[in-house]
Amino acid sequence: MGMTMTEKILARAGKTAQVKPGDVAVVDVATAVLLDMSFLPEGWVEILKVHDPNKVAIIYDHMVPAPTIQAATCQTIGRAFAAKFGIERLHDVGAEQGIAHAVVADRGYALPGSVLVCADSHTCAGGAFNCAARGVGGPDMLYAVTTGKAWFKVGETARYDFIGKLKPGVSAKDIFLTIAGTHGAHVNQNVEYGGPGMSSLSINGRRTLATMGTELSADFVIFEPDDALVDYMRERNPGAAFELTKPDADAAYAVRRTIDLGSLEPLVALPDAVVNNSVKVSQVAGQKIDQAFIGSCANGTLDDLAVAAKVVKGRKVAKGVRLIVTPGTQATFRAALKAGYVETLLEAGAVVTPATCGACIGGHMGVLGPNEVCITASTRNFKGRMGDPSSRVFMGSPATVAASALAGTITSAAEFFQGDVS
Repeated sequence: MGMTMTEKILARAGKTAQVKPGDVAVVDVATAVLLDMSFLPEGWVEILKVHDPNKVAIIYDHMVPAPTIQAATCQTIGRAFAAKFGIERLHDVGAEQGIAHAVVADRGYALPGSVLVCADSHTCAGGAFNCAARGVGGPDMLYAVTTGKAWFKVGETARYDFIGKLKPGVSAKDIFLTIAGTHGAHVNQNVEYGGPGMSSLSINGRRTLATMGTELSADFVIFEPDDALVDYMRERNPGAAFELTKPDADAAYAVRRTIDLGSLEPLVALPDAVVNNSVKVSQVAGQKIDQAFIGSCANGTLDDLAVAAKVVKGRKVAKGVRLIVTPGTQATFRAALKAGYVETLLEAGAVVTPATCGACIGGHMGVLGPNEVCITASTRNFKGRMGDPSSRVFMGSPATVAASALAGTITSAAEFFQGDVS
């Protein structure tokens, strides 16, 4: 019996001929990513050795620039750790700053055919690059950094084949909301994306869909490789060796589904849950909002900022509504400045913040107060996720969020895409 993409990568990284669901795979880790919060003083233990400093990256993202003494202390400890072991890939506050998974994308750290681990749940974002990427806890991160290895119980795989092409105004976030709303959680499963329609999705769109795999409770999420991926990686990480991995023709799947991208429409997830909680925008249209947020590792790409700018251009954010936009990395921020997106957003009344997890995690730069309502293009809408537990968070695409910010209520963005050709 053949193997899926995830199974083939884990087998190769484990130096074994085959792995199958139920096996425990002990694998070599190509890249281990630590965060600012990895160095919390109350949880950090002194590491005496690093397996290979060239396979470690440190990316400050959750609380940057530091809004608290605790956050500043984490960053001080991390800087000393990087200096002690000669870890050159330290993305400190400044020009190289960004949300970890977005920095990984910008720099081509998630090498196709390899294993990447990170101390954050949305690490499956790296699967957009044909990489077996997964978030792990503190002890497993220490194990990966000190030994160069990780272990995983191999799950079954759910396969999605895309056909067709998204209509104007429909995005990768809407693909996710369709899958989450229709097929629910994928606990203890890997998710595999491919099919002839995949080529119509930009790399940034694939990143959104891979990132949101965490919200399906999937283990690994992975896209098939194609020429667009090869070009992307060679531009961002020239000289890096990687091995494109495709599934075997006779790979075994727990389930295989086909999704016609052209049949999809914008959706919104209702507050407090992502899975089995999606409705048409029309079903919540008119819901008053206090805040609209576009950003995070899921929706802070240049594509997302371009869509937001398209919607708000020449218009104003509704009175009493805060539109907060957070680019995924400072490099994306600079690209958005050059393209004129930032100026357009600012003129409309938005606040554009530095790259950080910020509002998405309810950390800073956009925390919600009691009973406030937010529509977000980020990763989660759980109760208390973005602030006070009494606040309510709806989830939609960047287009839906931007249109809602203008209206002051949740609304469709369809009018802004009339006449566009898909």
